[in-house]
Amino acid sequence: MAAREAGGVVLGRAAEKLFSLSGLFAVYKPKGPTSAGVLNLLKEKLLAEAGMQTNTNKRNQVLKIGHGGTLDSAAEGVLVIGIGKGTKMLGTMLAGSKKYTAIGLLGKATDTLDATGQVTEEKPYDQITKGDLENVLQKFTGDIMQVPPLYSALKKDGERLSTLMKRGRAVEAKPARPVRVYSLSLQRFQPPLFTLDVECGGGFYVRSLVSDIGKELSTCATMQELTRTKHGPFTLEEHALHEDKWTIDEIARSLEHCTSLLPGEPSHKKLKTEHPGETAVSCEDK
Repeated sequence: MAAREAGGVVLGRAAEKLFSLSGLFAVYKPKGPTSAGVLNLLKEKLLAEAGMQTNTNKRNQVLKIGHGGTLDSAAEGVLVIGIGKGTKMLGTMLAGSKKYTAIGLLGKATDTLDATGQVTEEKPYDQITKGDLENVLQKFTGDIMQVPPLYSALKKDGERLSTLMKRGRAVEAKPARPVRVYSLSLQRFQPPLFTLDVECGGGFYVRSLVSDIGKELSTCATMQELTRTKHGPFTLEEHALHEDKWTIDEIARSLEHCTSLLPGEPSHKKLKTEHPGETAVSCEDK
């Protein structure tokens, strides 16, 4: 039987298996790299294992692979990956529900709304109690309006707002848009730090949530850490492959296991977003 071809190139056994992979799986994105950087590293490792060149556009175009929702470079957690025909399913993942654990810092605001930015404001927070914070959270649950952060993956004239801001360009805030918060709870309160668990729909920015909570408490707040613990049916503990598992065989096993998860995603948590490709919270946001 003749070996399979891709782009006119005869494939070896490992490469043939790689190009036969199709579906959705999840990887762990650490703090530091961008989501695109993690995807590129994954692609390079897979092509290298298959004995294929990664330094030509032709080779990179042949392997269909993408991610289902940006996670900011400062954030960590679940990053859903689509490979082969699975790339056509990523739109659903962008609009699907996500869970995050976020650590906020009272008394300071930054231009990026997270710990990577420059401090723009400081206010006292000693008067705030755990009860105050818990009461405020009720105002941010359900269908709410949210203004996206200026430093974000949202675009203006084809360029990310964050890129324009870093160049010193004047950027107007995007108008408030409807977002959905399925659940929001306070897990820990150790002033000035507080820890939240959030489950939200597509297009939601956890950075903006933390900042808005600070304003509602008559102080200010910025996000210190963000972890995406679940995206759709994929959880950080059960499904996210760490870099040492980024192999063709491990991904094949994960794809087989994860196939049974997909039909179980509740339809009421699949939201259509106005900007489906821009769901990162700087927290990675999301």
